[in-house]
Amino acid sequence: MSLLRIYPVNSADSYTEMSDFDEIRAYLWKKGVLFERWQAGAQLAKTATPEEVLAAYRPSIEKLKAERGFRTEDVVAIHAGLPNHAEMRQKFLNEHTHTDDEARFFVDGSGLFYINTGAEIIALLCTKGDLVNVPAGTKHWFDMGAEPFFQCVRVFTDPAGWVGHFTGSTITSQYPLRDEYPAFAG
Repeated sequence: MSLLRIYPVNSADSYTEMSDFDEIRAYLWKKGVLFERWQAGAQLAKTATPEEVLAAYRPSIEKLKAERGFRTEDVVAIHAGLPNHAEMRQKFLNEHTHTDDEARFFVDGSGLFYINTGAEIIALLCTKGDLVNVPAGTKHWFDMGAEPFFQCVRVFTDPAGWVGHFTGSTITSQYPLRDEYPAFAG
């Protein structure tokens, strides 16, 4: 189940929470973030190859590419069995931007995006079936948790646009990690 928490900037002491999909989608839309629910019913192994994942969701991927101007796609799959998962987690826990939109379709598993709008911090738990598109230039970070598992299709206009430009901000240390949220642990 998707979940959204909205914090004031520089304070994790209070927040507003939403769990209704339509409310989450409407709120994010006002912030320029696309959030949709796609069918993620393909029967894929947890160890499915990128080619198998892309083949299973080809019609949806092509539709998104046509609608949003994306030109290419890949698959990112992270799980706790990967030897470098802790380093990968640490890298994306730092606030950064991209010169391209960050669009991810969660085929399986989950991950937590934090979006810094300047006025608030939005924590968005994405789960199986969620598509999120964080606009280019948006400050954000991503927490996959200490024991990660997710498979995502990523789409973009230019692979170079996915290079993270780190802000150097320490704001991320002011907010709870994914594993510190009981409701986000699933």
